[in-house]
Amino acid sequence: MAARILVTGAGGPAGVAVIRSLLRRDDLTVFAADMDGWASGIYLVPPEQRRLVPPGRADDFVPAIARMVRDDRLDLVISTVDVELTALAGRRDELAPAVLAAPSEDTLHAALDKYVLAERCASTGRSPRTLLAGPEALAAEWEFPVFAKPRQGAGSRGIRLVPDRAALDALPVDEGLIVQDFLPGEEYSVDVLADASGRVVAAVPRTRARVDSGVAIAGRTVHDEELEQTATDVAEAIGLVGVANVQLRRDRSGRAMLLEVNPRFPGALPLTIAAGVDIPSLVADLFLGVDIPASVPFRELASVRFLEDVIVEVDEVLVSEHAGHQDEL
Repeated sequence: MAARILVTGAGGPAGVAVIRSLLRRDDLTVFAADMDGWASGIYLVPPEQRRLVPPGRADDFVPAIARMVRDDRLDLVISTVDVELTALAGRRDELAPAVLAAPSEDTLHAALDKYVLAERCASTGRSPRTLLAGPEALAAEWEFPVFAKPRQGAGSRGIRLVPDRAALDALPVDEGLIVQDFLPGEEYSVDVLADASGRVVAAVPRTRARVDSGVAIAGRTVHDEELEQTATDVAEAIGLVGVANVQLRRDRSGRAMLLEVNPRFPGALPLTIAAGVDIPSLVADLFLGVDIPASVPFRELASVRFLEDVIVEVDEVLVSEHAGHQDEL
């Protein structure tokens, strides 16, 4: 019997990529969900497998997913949205008998708090100096400029360049800011998959040649032992099981250093899949208890992204009371 899988966040690039990957398999039945009835990925699956869900921060989000598990007889739940993952990870038991395909609650906490992440990864030697804004940062000697950024939050939101000591003195201390050494070199994203024992089976570095809204829309995979090993060390330091995107940037001396970890499927996933590492399919097997390879090689490829339309009949569009709150995703 085909395993039944729910993919949420169907309106984002990651959700679409995951759905398309899983639809290639005859042994899986894929349900697609989003809080917005206009989410394109919903319409990649048959009408009877399309679902609407509350926002990830809503009190009824987890109970809604639990009802879907029961009503749709789901075996696996895959969320591609940070806020949903944190809501679900602490309440996995409510999803039984379905399995949540996500890292542990502890791993999510470490990845989504940049201060905790820096501390957890300090032993790798690849974490830039990271101090809390305020007395801790003011007492340190810095080579300016430095970066200030929120402890929590993805992408470049809230990041500011601190050019000198006066600007450092002026930083607010009530916004949960951290201060880090400036990393001026090239940035890379490394898509990482770790098995049930936490052993990394694939680490695929990608360049970010063009970026739109925080998602790489052009780039290439690269074989680079330093990047692959750095991402592997970071994944092991936070106890990763499953998928994460490790973002690295070279420091003033050219060494690859940790920027952040996104403990979910990346938006530029199609390039990694095309390069030979079909992460969604491997993640499905991993959390369904199917053996996955000890290592998965990849090849160097490049990609560019383009806009694509999904055309459906008007009466197929799902009406969503949450469509006006997309920022919560």
